[in-house]
Amino acid sequence: MKDGKRVVVVSSCLLGTNCKYNGGNNLHPGVVAYVKDKMVIPVCPERLSGLPTPRPRVELRAGRAVNEYGEDVDEVFRLGVARTMAQLKDQQVDEAILQSRSPTCGTRQIYDGSFSGHLLPGQGLLAQALDAAGIRLVDAAEIAADGTIKVRSDD
Repeated sequence: MKDGKRVVVVSSCLLGTNCKYNGGNNLHPGVVAYVKDKMVIPVCPERLSGLPTPRPRVELRAGRAVNEYGEDVDEVFRLGVARTMAQLKDQQVDEAILQSRSPTCGTRQIYDGSFSGHLLPGQGLLAQALDAAGIRLVDAAEIAADGTIKVRSDD
C-alpha cells in the first residue's frame, strides 16, 4: 500500500490504451471500476520493449515467444518483461490485473503457439515474473462489469 491506497499493476490495454497487437485495446469497465480508488501502474511490456502497434500476433510455443510468421521474438518480449519488472522494483505492489490469454499477461491460460485459437493452462512471460515476485495475479476475466472480483475455485 502506498499512502493508504492499494497499488495495482494493470495491463494498459484494459484501461483503454491502444497497445494491442492489432492496434486496439481491451477496455474493461469492470477493471476501471475496480481500480478507481487504488494507485494504478499501467504496464505494456510489448510497448516497453520497443515493439510497434500494430504488430504481428505472438503466442508462446514451448515457452518461447514466436510471431505468426514463425519468427522467434522471445528476446524482445523478455526485454519488455525485464523493463516492466525494473519499473516495479521499488514499488510495493499489492496485485496485478492482467489481460487474459496474452503471451505476456495471461494468468491462467495462454494460446498454444499454433495460432489456431487453442488454449492450454499456463502463464504469459510477465505473469510468470510477477508470480515469481510474489504478486497476486488477477485475470481480467475474473472481474465483473460492476468491478467486483468473481469467486475463483483456487482462492
